[in-house]
Amino acid sequence: MDYPVVHWAGDSTVKKNNINRYPQSGIGQYFDLFLKPFVFVFDHAENGRSTKSFIDEGRAKVIGDNLKPGDFLFIQFGHNDEKQNDPARYTEPYGSYTENLKFFCDLARSKGAHPLLITPVYRRQFEEDKKSLKPGSHKDYPDAMKAFAKACGVPCVDLCTLSKDLIEKAGFEETKSWFMHLKSGEYLPFKDQEDNSHLKPKGAIIFGALIADGLKKIGPPYSDILIPLEEAESYSELAQYGIFGKDDTCPDPGTKAALLDEDAGYKA
Repeated sequence: MDYPVVHWAGDSTVKKNNINRYPQSGIGQYFDLFLKPFVFVFDHAENGRSTKSFIDEGRAKVIGDNLKPGDFLFIQFGHNDEKQNDPARYTEPYGSYTENLKFFCDLARSKGAHPLLITPVYRRQFEEDKKSLKPGSHKDYPDAMKAFAKACGVPCVDLCTLSKDLIEKAGFEETKSWFMHLKSGEYLPFKDQEDNSHLKPKGAIIFGALIADGLKKIGPPYSDILIPLEEAESYSELAQYGIFGKDDTCPDPGTKAALLDEDAGYKA
């Protein structure tokens, strides 16, 4: 039986990192936590890539060569397309950016796979009040992606808006643990840094949960690859049980174990 594969095209906020970069993590790195057994993730994302450079370097071709009917192509770009001083990466939001998004979506559909557009995760850049985030983290790119998705009938998860709301709700101090705020000597090879774009495991899991919630709302076939929620109301809630140790409200351990029962197999 052929099981579906989630292929991920994106940048450093999505990339699967090795031990040399730990604790830097991409959303795709932990997304299989939300997927049924035997649904695999093939994370093609790479640091610093835009839709343009990803295609120009042949990375999209590699995806196309591996896509099969019933697979999924998750497309998450926006952090690097805005780099106007870099012609190798820059795209116009309502021009070459959406043209490249169309390329990815057409590629998926030509292989019988299911495309999904995901707006970029919001940067953790608080105003001086340390309560609200600075506006326009990704300029016009999230709106351009949403407009394209609506016009072309491609499902879209607005992670940009969802992550902004969640970062503000969690607050200034807590969200430091979601992003690459590190002290020198804490992890090799990193020195002191306050990086508000790249993620630690906690952030990658939390933002991945928002995408899983989006898949649930979109419905089949996107929702078919997700583990059942059982007692939790959302994947965000389920993720926060594990991350924050909410023992007072956590589902019964037996229920949680059942969610990840590898004998359950995959059911389309």
